[in-house]
Amino acid sequence: MKRTKKSLLLALNWVLLSFGTSIFIILAQPTAPVPAQSPASTTVETTNTPNSQQTREEQLSKPVVIPQTTPSVESTPQPTPTPKPDEADEPAPTPEEIARQEKLIAADKLYLAGQFAEAEKIYREVKAPFAKTTQPQELKPAIIDPTQLSPGGKVYWRESEAGIAKKLQSKTLVPLQLLVEQYPEFIPGHIRFAEVLKQYDRSPQALDILERAASLYPNQPELIKARVTALAEAQKWMEASLAARQFAILNPKDPQAGEFTNLAEIHLKRYKTHIQAEIRGNAIANILTGALGYAVTGSLLGPFSALDSTILLLRGEESIGESVAKQAKEQLKVITDETVVAYVNEIGQKLAKVAGRNEFKYEFFVIPEEDLNAFALPGGKIFINAGAIAKSNSEAELAGLIGHELSHVVLSHGFQLVTQGNLVGNLTQYLPLGGIIGQLSALSYSRDMERQADTLGTRLIVATGYAADGLRNLMVTLEKQQKNAPPGWLSSHPGGSERVSYLEDMIINSNYNRYTYEGVERHSEIKIKVKQLLKEKKAEEEKKQHSR
Repeated sequence: MKRTKKSLLLALNWVLLSFGTSIFIILAQPTAPVPAQSPASTTVETTNTPNSQQTREEQLSKPVVIPQTTPSVESTPQPTPTPKPDEADEPAPTPEEIARQEKLIAADKLYLAGQFAEAEKIYREVKAPFAKTTQPQELKPAIIDPTQLSPGGKVYWRESEAGIAKKLQSKTLVPLQLLVEQYPEFIPGHIRFAEVLKQYDRSPQALDILERAASLYPNQPELIKARVTALAEAQKWMEASLAARQFAILNPKDPQAGEFTNLAEIHLKRYKTHIQAEIRGNAIANILTGALGYAVTGSLLGPFSALDSTILLLRGEESIGESVAKQAKEQLKVITDETVVAYVNEIGQKLAKVAGRNEFKYEFFVIPEEDLNAFALPGGKIFINAGAIAKSNSEAELAGLIGHELSHVVLSHGFQLVTQGNLVGNLTQYLPLGGIIGQLSALSYSRDMERQADTLGTRLIVATGYAADGLRNLMVTLEKQQKNAPPGWLSSHPGGSERVSYLEDMIINSNYNRYTYEGVERHSEIKIKVKQLLKEKKAEEEKKQHSR
């Protein structure tokens, strides 16, 4: 009885002390977050069409897999394991596979020399068409003026205007839907259709319309502005900021580039303000759960971890990433081979330049693990398994993986999960199987986040000149390795076949070019080096086991 009273008294003292400390921390935080710095240079101009006169060197200035959900700040992250293939040696490539690789190398050389049409012809010979998809229609030049529409298009436009004037839903939506389907080049049609859909409480559909239109015509400022506005109205402030920032980065000579940069800053501030408010709201709850933990267990580990994690969250994304990355680098023993590290870093930094968030210090590390896997930490710390290099077939595929992980960073997925899961993690640490409970609580957002990262990751590789199907092709490889994986509905990530399907649909519907740079020859050279490093590591481990 005395021990219980003593524990309760100490817990009460902890609450009072922690409450005062947290109030001080919260009041010490700036009321408005510091704006992101403007890009150091906005001269990045990329293209993914064979008609461009730029060479590959002018276009490019450091897969997926089962990406790791960002771990809590109290533990070192470990990549989610993927089923291992048979330990037998890899079979020798067939003559057909060798011939295919040689053709891709020849196409890459033509592409680097600026002979885009000749390169595309070979890429098309080598790459099989997607299953159950149709070839995209030729993309027509954008139209802004309704008078430039064909007679049929003008009829749809007039009917929609009449429907708006009479406030008749079906007589407005039907002609607008036909207009955007049959005349996707008419930019005002997409914008008007989205506006009307929002008026009738169909905002998600409006966002879909603007999303598809923006993927077809990414250089149309009014269209991108409409999409940014719609994202902000849906409280998707980070996505709105990225959409605006990417337009400014990829179109530096556009008269409205400065306006888009300002929009990006505004929405980034709104996102940060929202997150900071959420963290402050959780601070008091964390104190109470810490006190409860002390009363139940008599250990100060829970209270201090609750307070420490709150302080770390208040410091921001980079602090969390730096803290966990430091532990990860120590325990995972990253590869230091200069050639391999430089290769991965070069790809990653190319993608980071167009990702839309320049306030982070992006770092890319290679782990000596054989699985095809990777994970990202908040603030720009990305870890790639050496097995991802060894099992991917081209630079474009590896870029797809890195782009996917980079997308988790710039979309703040990890930080959101850490923020939202902070209270759950502190509470469940006192329960049996608490870690599992905490992981299950995150499943409701993981699948949506994975799809977002797949979408943005594909856009990033397209924007930097890689073949648009890099990520899709890597997913095909992963799917072959996951014969014993759990069903898609049981996983926190979309299944392999599901991802391949929607990536194919996105590439087709968005008219992305998959007949461009693959980067086979250089990647093959790096693969040989990586496989040798993995072989040496395995031999070293076996030697240690025998010596015990």
